Amino acid sequence: MVKWFLVLAFALVGARGAGSVPSPAAEVEAALTEVQQAGVRYFWDFGHPVSGLAREGSNRNPDLCAIGATGMGFFNLIVGVERGFVPRAEAVERLRATLVFLTEEAERFHGAFPHWINGTTGKTIPFSKYDDGADLVETAYLAQGLLALREYFDGIGPAEMRLRDLADRLWREIEWDWFARRTDRGPCLLWHWSPNHQWKKNLPIRGFNECHIVYLLALSSPTHAVEPEYYWEGWHNPGFGRKREQFGIPLSLGRGVGPPLFWTHYSYLGLDPRVLSHDGRTYFEHFRDLCRVQVRYARSRSRDFKGYDALWGLTASLGPDGYAAFAPGPRDNGTLAPTAALSSLPYAPKQSIACLRELQRNHREKLWGPYGFRDAFNLTRDWVAPGYLGIDVGPIAPMIENHRSGLCWRTFMKAPEIATGLKQLQTSTPR
Repeated sequence: MVKWFLVLAFALVGARGAGSVPSPAAEVEAALTEVQQAGVRYFWDFGHPVSGLAREGSNRNPDLCAIGATGMGFFNLIVGVERGFVPRAEAVERLRATLVFLTEEAERFHGAFPHWINGTTGKTIPFSKYDDGADLVETAYLAQGLLALREYFDGIGPAEMRLRDLADRLWREIEWDWFARRTDRGPCLLWHWSPNHQWKKNLPIRGFNECHIVYLLALSSPTHAVEPEYYWEGWHNPGFGRKREQFGIPLSLGRGVGPPLFWTHYSYLGLDPRVLSHDGRTYFEHFRDLCRVQVRYARSRSRDFKGYDALWGLTASLGPDGYAAFAPGPRDNGTLAPTAALSSLPYAPKQSIACLRELQRNHREKLWGPYGFRDAFNLTRDWVAPGYLGIDVGPIAPMIENHRSGLCWRTFMKAPEIATGLKQLQTSTPR
């Protein structure tokens, strides 16, 4: 087994000189860079060769691409350019080709995209029986990335100007108001629409979950905005959270011991959780406490599941019995996903770095692959996921970067439309 600190020492030789011993802080920085670069490779090296879209997973049909993961991939390429992993001009050309494909080839439904799409033809691949049309949540993850691209690639040359124009057009053509419906529980946005089944799924988007970005973008749209009441009665509904205490930590967001951690990642690659609040505390503060609960929960189950305590992090991932949204409590079977702790670095830096050290020192040989740590593992059952999922790789590099430099939060929040949406929330009244 190659010791992780030797790998990091070699990575630092060029910067510090041969024979020097890297400091602990330098080791951590090198480890974070290595993890980020591996995640970027998933979207750069493994992106679909025709469209550049993000593939659903490394062991799936190679034409099966995911719209939400593609939006996450946009953030990864921004990180890749900023960190020097990817040449800027090459990234612009790849992204331009992808946005042309999304504009001219990909099926859209009132401006929104499906969950899955064929990376060669642009045709919808049904996600389930009645889910063969628009998926507003996956579209929101894509749109978050589009706005970040538009703001980051600000050069005056024709290539970057064209990229910005394409990103802006795709964003403006999403008809958020089409998905705005008044139900017996009040106004809300609906998750799906199908040209074959219309509103058959009839699934309302209500918080708290991974969908916060949907409502902020719907409020912020310059062309198809919804009114603030949809946010306050749809997203911020009476079931939003319950005051309780878990492992000595007061909580008021969500319920029970706490949600799977992807709820704290997907909407917040670009949306800065420090700018919005619930129950008198920012989302960032709530997420910090949810991570602290997960750390203490893992310690409490160390006799039940091998590796718990030193390792932690429950989220949606592959598992030995299939994909599931793992969370503290009954939905825990000993399956941990590296994305959970690594993407939580902004909220729990000490605990996330401790988990990374443990992964590197004692589990690297079994878990490390071409795109970083494998999707998930269950040491109790001696199981390791055979590959990667785009939506699990996707948050890692951007969230690490948000901790290191704030780049993705700063870039997305520059969009003037987002300031408009936030102002509407600040001047409107919750029910």
